Amino acid sequence: MTKYAALILAAAVIAGMSGVGMYVVSALRRTADRPASAGSPKAGHDVRRDVSDTLYQANCAGCHGADGKGGAARGLIDTVFLDIADDATLRRITTSGVPGTAMPAFAIPAGGALTDQQIDTIVRSIRTAGTSAGAVPDSTPPPYSTPTAGDPKRGSEAFATFCARCHGADGRGGQGVQRGSSIVDASYLALVSDQSLRTTVIAGRPDLGAPDWRGNLPTRPMSSDEVSDVVAWLAAQRGMTR
Repeated sequence: MTKYAALILAAAVIAGMSGVGMYVVSALRRTADRPASAGSPKAGHDVRRDVSDTLYQANCAGCHGADGKGGAARGLIDTVFLDIADDATLRRITTSGVPGTAMPAFAIPAGGALTDQQIDTIVRSIRTAGTSAGAVPDSTPPPYSTPTAGDPKRGSEAFATFCARCHGADGRGGQGVQRGSSIVDASYLALVSDQSLRTTVIAGRPDLGAPDWRGNLPTRPMSSDEVSDVVAWLAAQRGMTR
């Protein structure tokens, strides 16, 4: 078996022979059919990087962006996000998804199409890309999760302090230059978990212009308890008519 045929076979296994996978295999086959002088890998070519890129593009890019910096879902190549989400967290979410949200499970036992090894490859590629993007400056962010829930009443006060300037006093959207979207919209809250809300409050959405936990006030960042309280207030808005 030539190395190109082996690469085609590996791509087929990686992609689980899905529709996207068949496209990838077809593209690799066309590459393999080219004369060696036109398509041979150059010295130093990293086939493992090609495999990890193929896995990410086939399974993650549609929501998280082709460059990993955001799309329908948050960017994964984000220094703050990767500072609070360790590899075990990335692996768990990729494996099992987030029930009740648009994030599906990708592991074969959970109904997906990826093996444990393929999921590990995706996690490593995200971590490697995030490491090359640099470290989180200035201060330590609040933890990814906490064992205790926040308080909605305190959350209303924290929201007014840190969030209302962009999202409006009632969360239905701000006005003017710093206008933010409604974050109490029933459809939006039905699609996101409390953990997703916490992650967004901490890490922001750079692709949408939303600041992280340090950028809401010029005088001080949000504390972990304030983040928890804002999340509790947002969660309390679910089911309300907006």
